[in-house]
Amino acid sequence: MATPTKRIESSRATARLRLGVGVMLVLLLVIGGRLFLVQGLDVGGYAQAALNKRLQTTVLPAERGEIVDASGKVLAQSVIRYNITVDQRLATGFKDYQRRQKDGDETTVVTVTRGQALSELAAALGMSVDAVTTAVTGDKPFNYVARNVAPDVEARVSDLAFPGLYSEGTSQRVYPQGAVAGNLVGFVGSDGTGLAGIEQTQNGQLSGRDGKRIYEIGADGLRIPVATDELTPAQNGQTVKLTINSDLQYFTQQAVQAQTNKYSAEWGIAIVMDASNGNILAMADSNAMDPNDPGKSAPKDRGVRSVTAAYEPGSVEKTLTMSALIQEGKANPLSEYTIPPTVTIDGQTFADAFTHGTEKRTLAGILGYSMNTGTVMAGQALSVQDRYDWLTKFGIGQAPDIGLPGEATGTLATPDKWDDRQKNTVLFGQGLTQSTLQTVRAYQAVANNGVMIQPRLIDGYIGGDGVEHHSPAQSTSQVISKETAQQVKDMLESDVTKGEVKPAAIDGYRIGAKTGTSEAPREDGVPGFDGVTSSLIGMAPMENPKYIVAVVIQRPKGDIFGIGNADVFHSVMAQTLRLYSVPPSTGTPAEFPQYADQTGGTGN
Repeated sequence: MATPTKRIESSRATARLRLGVGVMLVLLLVIGGRLFLVQGLDVGGYAQAALNKRLQTTVLPAERGEIVDASGKVLAQSVIRYNITVDQRLATGFKDYQRRQKDGDETTVVTVTRGQALSELAAALGMSVDAVTTAVTGDKPFNYVARNVAPDVEARVSDLAFPGLYSEGTSQRVYPQGAVAGNLVGFVGSDGTGLAGIEQTQNGQLSGRDGKRIYEIGADGLRIPVATDELTPAQNGQTVKLTINSDLQYFTQQAVQAQTNKYSAEWGIAIVMDASNGNILAMADSNAMDPNDPGKSAPKDRGVRSVTAAYEPGSVEKTLTMSALIQEGKANPLSEYTIPPTVTIDGQTFADAFTHGTEKRTLAGILGYSMNTGTVMAGQALSVQDRYDWLTKFGIGQAPDIGLPGEATGTLATPDKWDDRQKNTVLFGQGLTQSTLQTVRAYQAVANNGVMIQPRLIDGYIGGDGVEHHSPAQSTSQVISKETAQQVKDMLESDVTKGEVKPAAIDGYRIGAKTGTSEAPREDGVPGFDGVTSSLIGMAPMENPKYIVAVVIQRPKGDIFGIGNADVFHSVMAQTLRLYSVPPSTGTPAEFPQYADQTGGTGN
């Protein structure tokens, strides 16, 4: 029979056993609950954190859109390339690995030996097995296996899932035409962002959206074949299609450069426009920049002066004054004026570039011989407010907005700011500034039966699906009547047939043109002038003007009376007419008399 002491000890042992079992059950419950929270509910995101550590992401660069001319000739394009790199520590020690492999519509998991993988990698890269083996073997955490491989090669390499192998995308912008339209096209920075020209203003359309490839790797660097494998394709940028003709652009650039060199000028520019729709067919700068190496060009030569350089236009503005006078019914081409050697109005004296006595001229003769005196006399029929209003109707003081950076609005003060001289000098292109394209836009209205169309440089955009989306139609305005436009065109043609612009004539074609010369202000901050701006703008064929050519040379050296742009205008216009197969002119050229005694009393 057990003693009381032994019964007490047995009872205590049982209690301890029960307590121990209870503690174990509680611990198991806590551990089980914790496992449920971690593996089942993952409240702390541990599973996701572990997954994130295993995920490897490769960026697939989007291809920047092309810039092409009107015929589709490439002016700018991007070349996507990849560098294949390796972590040798992960690529050296394995004997085999598993990867996904597509067989038709089915995907299977296969085992690949290291020797087989090296052979496949060498074949994909076009390298020898020895060269590939050397590149991937070692203890370097980073080493190049191949550089600048094409996207299709990178895709084949990625499909091999070779342990420790990665790819990094690069993009190189190239300009196949070099300096042809280089200033218009612009260039990109090291990060691929447009810094000048169309590259800059159309950066949003040209830029695409990068894609990515996401897959899981284990601690040993091997891709897990049955785990995450996601591909988000890159969305390439749109192609920007311009209105220019690259062949005509090249010819025009050569002609402008030759003219600039001939006169040792600071710079030269030229524009060719289709008068019927405002399309810019060529826009040339001297010292043209090659976007492949913009650093070789001075910063001042990297823009497009046709839109950024605003200067006093000079006598080319007289065409606008004549248009206003005829439209207002204040004069006609044969209106007669007695013009003294100098004209004084409101205490301000005006003279001409050539010496003459008192002459009886027609309005056509005033334009044909570019007389400041006669222009001011005829212009008195327009009020000061009328003069301002007509300039604004022709777009002076308004940037053309063709999609280039830095487009100048020019300077056109309101009439209340004009002094007694300026209110008259604006009639012949002084006391205001404008870009060459603003001048061309005004002449386009005359050529196009009085309807002004906003200039166009960007024709449209082509998406990745190959569908072309044309830019919205440009706004138009009827600046002068068709009848007025015809009379002004006849006056411009008479400038060539009877006036001072005879050198602009082209055999077989009817030409209308006007010259202009103005003083160029000093750029060193000292008041005054240190040169001239010489220009010529014309249109053809005059029976139905289709093309406008403008040429401007800044600060040419030499005798002002010996400097002219008729030769370069002649060559560029002739090339344009040939290029677009314009047949020889028909009809009788306009030959308005330049002197009143030649009119037979038909003036008003």
